[in-house]
Amino acid sequence: MTKYHTPALLNPCLEGLNIDPSGTFVDATFGGGGHSAAIIEKLDSGHLFGFDQDDDARANINDRERFTFVHHNFSFLKYFMRYYNVDALDGILADLGVSFHHFDTAERGFSFRFNAPLDMRMNQNATLTAANVVNEYSLEQLVSLFRLYGDFRNAYKLADEICKTRAVKRIKTTTELKETVEKFFPSKTQSKFLARLFQAIRMEVNQEVETLKTLLLDGTNLLKPGGRFVVITYHSIEDRIVKNFFKSGNFEGKVEQDFYGNVVAPLKAAKGGIIVPDEKEISENPRSRSAKLRIAEKI
Repeated sequence: MTKYHTPALLNPCLEGLNIDPSGTFVDATFGGGGHSAAIIEKLDSGHLFGFDQDDDARANINDRERFTFVHHNFSFLKYFMRYYNVDALDGILADLGVSFHHFDTAERGFSFRFNAPLDMRMNQNATLTAANVVNEYSLEQLVSLFRLYGDFRNAYKLADEICKTRAVKRIKTTTELKETVEKFFPSKTQSKFLARLFQAIRMEVNQEVETLKTLLLDGTNLLKPGGRFVVITYHSIEDRIVKNFFKSGNFEGKVEQDFYGNVVAPLKAAKGGIIVPDEKEISENPRSRSAKLRIAEKI
């Protein structure tokens, strides 16, 4: 059986959370349950809430007194904490990477390695799919998301080719999408090109930027003074959002100061800058190589 997901930077995450055995914590991206299991082992009278919108994650739940699974996207954090009568949290962990399970389950359509329906939904009950984006978004919308989420300089040409192809026949599969844009493949970096293309579409399907911003805002409000926010990102778009927010409390990174010149922000860096996997972890878990961990503490 394929491993659902190997938790990246596990020990630095646990250290970053500074776990109080009696505290209340949230794993915003439960997934395979690796981070959650390690957190639970450090709890005594404390409790962990694990969020995941993917039905497949349910198979990784272990019934424990110290754990509650919430089958929803982490953007609903504040609503469910209110539902469970939780007023404040000691720590929040978010591992924003797409899991091994998503990439390796062909029929989910996350990977260009397989011929599969254009899906890419993390929440399989959601209505918007990759096929909807590719076939129904306007030329202008496609250009915008390819530039913003894929950093494509030729975003217009890519979008225009897709629009011309779908005008003749709906693009239904990952292979059909690849064939549509293959004329734009760089000679030596085809995989990187496709990874950026699929990333851009996936981020739109799952509204990843919007949900991350909601998590950062609501999570910070819920943290106790001294509580920790621990976030792992895998690409520059998300890392920039997290970096700016941890530094300034806003997504533009604009630092504000009070009358005395002190920085006005709800968080402060708890462990310096970026923490990345060491060579040993990368050799054991190659997919962790792009992971970047940032840790902040509520002031």
